[in-house]
Amino acid sequence: MGSIGNLARRAVLTNTPVMVQIQELVRGVEGCISLAQGVVYWQPPAQALNKVKEIIWEPSVSRYGADEGLPELRAALTKKLGRENDLHKSSVMVTAGANQAFVNVVLTLCDAGDSVVMFAPYYFNAYMSFQMTGVTDILVGPGDAKTLHPDADWLESTLKNTIPAPKLVTVVNPGNPSGTYIPESLLKRISDICREAGCWLVIDNTYEYFMYDDRKHVCIEGNHIVNIFSFSKAYGMMGWRVGYIAYPSEVEGLAAQLLKVQDNIPICASIISQRLALYSMEMGPEWVTDQVKDLVKNRELLLEALSPLGEGAVKGGEGAIYLWAKLPDKYENDFEVVHWLAKRHGIVLIPGSSSGCPGYVRISFGGLIEKDCRVAAERLRKGLEELVNSGMVS
Repeated sequence: MGSIGNLARRAVLTNTPVMVQIQELVRGVEGCISLAQGVVYWQPPAQALNKVKEIIWEPSVSRYGADEGLPELRAALTKKLGRENDLHKSSVMVTAGANQAFVNVVLTLCDAGDSVVMFAPYYFNAYMSFQMTGVTDILVGPGDAKTLHPDADWLESTLKNTIPAPKLVTVVNPGNPSGTYIPESLLKRISDICREAGCWLVIDNTYEYFMYDDRKHVCIEGNHIVNIFSFSKAYGMMGWRVGYIAYPSEVEGLAAQLLKVQDNIPICASIISQRLALYSMEMGPEWVTDQVKDLVKNRELLLEALSPLGEGAVKGGEGAIYLWAKLPDKYENDFEVVHWLAKRHGIVLIPGSSSGCPGYVRISFGGLIEKDCRVAAERLRKGLEELVNSGMVS
């Protein structure tokens, strides 16, 4: 005993979480400002937090609840799905965040050895979820060079020519890490391709409210589609861990299998967290969109800070809270650049290699108030100017 050979290969062969690597990288570096983790700077609505304070001593808060979520929260979510997302044939399961929702879905829909499809740049936690559940045949499709949109022609060819056909295709919309938005027409084409191939389509809608420049988020529905949502970013509930799955009601047996997985992972999402989610929803989606409006200035500040990378180097910013930037060609080792920027310029980014794209970086503009974002932007601009003009000097 004591050897790594006695550990599960699924775990050993799963990528190390990039945020853990980043935290280790900046440990001991004083005064760093993070543009790395995908967080927002606001807290949940004050009215919702005050309601939670009032019920903290209720015995029901400390007990188990229904595996699939509090009935009143699920009822509110069902109404929301119909009103805001035009999803009318979906059932709801509440989870401990969207990441857990995705793991539930993978365990329910995929067997070890199945093939699945993602598109680069992909969400690193989704990739890890496949790895740790034994789904190691991960086909990574290209994104369009200009838009980063998934290549539907590649997908159609891949699903037709791969035997057996991939079990599942997944996208995040708007994108993490890309910050780009898949338009409705393309999303519907991807859906049609998946349906014709007998393949599941899993769509992560975590950033549904984070849309800019008059874009509007759209969901699609079908018996081959599972939609995932989150309270974390919209309502500033990152640490409270509440997400939910909207799955097709008409697929026989799906609810029962999802419930098996749910009962063996969290049993149920935290009751107090579910209450906070319900109370936050009472504020309406306008509360969220009012917060999101304040991020536009952050986005503009960081777009300007990235200008030393040159024309066409920066994508994203259409949705979510991310910009996606290409480093100069000679810097394919993006982790080395991220390390250098943190040590020398006190600014922290995410390396693109964690999302299948070496030589890129992800920049998050959601976690700072404007005053602090100005400081971060100035550090980033100076760091990139030095990188481009002089290299990674000591």
